[in-house]
Amino acid sequence: MIMLSRRKALMAAMAWGTCSVAGSDTAKTASGKQTGTRYIAAYDTESPSCLAGCKAIVAVHRKYQMPATFFIVGRTLEANPAEYHELLNDPLFEVASHTYSHKMLRDNPFCGSEISPEDKRTEIFKGKEAVDRVFGKPCTGLRPGCGFVNGFREAPDVLGLVHEAGFRYTSSLLWGPDYSMPALITEPFTYSSDGYPDLWELPGHGWHENLLKNNNKFGPSRMTLWPSPMPEAIPPGFVTTPEEEFAVNKVFLEKAASTHATFLSFIWHPWSLFRFDPGMKMLELTFSHVRKLGLIPCTYADMYARLSG
Repeated sequence: MIMLSRRKALMAAMAWGTCSVAGSDTAKTASGKQTGTRYIAAYDTESPSCLAGCKAIVAVHRKYQMPATFFIVGRTLEANPAEYHELLNDPLFEVASHTYSHKMLRDNPFCGSEISPEDKRTEIFKGKEAVDRVFGKPCTGLRPGCGFVNGFREAPDVLGLVHEAGFRYTSSLLWGPDYSMPALITEPFTYSSDGYPDLWELPGHGWHENLLKNNNKFGPSRMTLWPSPMPEAIPPGFVTTPEEEFAVNKVFLEKAASTHATFLSFIWHPWSLFRFDPGMKMLELTFSHVRKLGLIPCTYADMYARLSG
C-alpha cells in the first residue's frame, strides 16, 4: 500500500484542523459555528485477529484523512512487526502501548485481579520497548488492559513504574461510576495529587464497543447504573447493525460538541469492529458526523502536547 507523503498528510491535517498543526484551535461546524472540541479515533489492538481489522480500519482513515492512535499490545506487535510497521508508520497515526500482554495492573471486576509487582514492571516496560523498537521512536502513551474506574489514582506503585518507563500520558480511566457503562465524558487531568504533576490522564469515553455487541460473550450482565447518568446512550439491547452502533456514537459526539468538552474518544477494538462490520460502515458514519459537527481530529499524543504546553 502506498504510504502518504508528509506533505500530503500535512495538507490533509490543515484541511481537517488537527491538533498538530499550528493555528488550528477551532474549526467550523456545518452551521458555521466555531468549536474547539477534539475528536480522537483510538483502537485497543490486542490480539492476533486485530491485524486484519487494522488493515480495513486504516483504509477508512486514509480515505477520510483522519488521525488515529493505535494502542498495541507488545506481544501482538512482536508477532507481526513488519506488517504493523508498514501499516501504521504513517504521519496520520500514533502508536502507543497497550502493555506487553494485557495483564491487569489493578483489580478489575470484569477482567481479573491485579498482577504481581514484578509482572507489572514487565507489562509496562516491555510493552513500551516493543513499540520503541518496531517504530524507532519513543512511545509516549500507555493504555492498560481493560482500564479502571479511577484510572491510576491512588496506585503509587503503578504510577511510579509508568513515570520511570518514560510515559507522558496514560489513558486508563475507561469506565463509568462503579464499573458501569458507558464511560462518561470525563475531562483530562494530571496525577498531581499522587505526586506526578507532569503525568496526564486522558480518559476514554462511551462503551467498550465489544461489550455493546456481546462480542465477548458475557451475555446480559450488570453493565449500567440505575438511574443512569446518561440514559440516552444506553440502547434497549445489544446493537446488531452499524447504523445502531453509530446512533450510540452520535449521542456522545453531539454531547461533547454542545458542552464544549476538551475531547471525545471512543473505546474501540479492531478484532471486534472487523467481526461485526468488515466494511467499516460505522467508521464512515462516525467520521462523517465528526466533520459535520466541526470536531477537530487529532491523536492522543497531539492532545497531550496541547495540554502540557
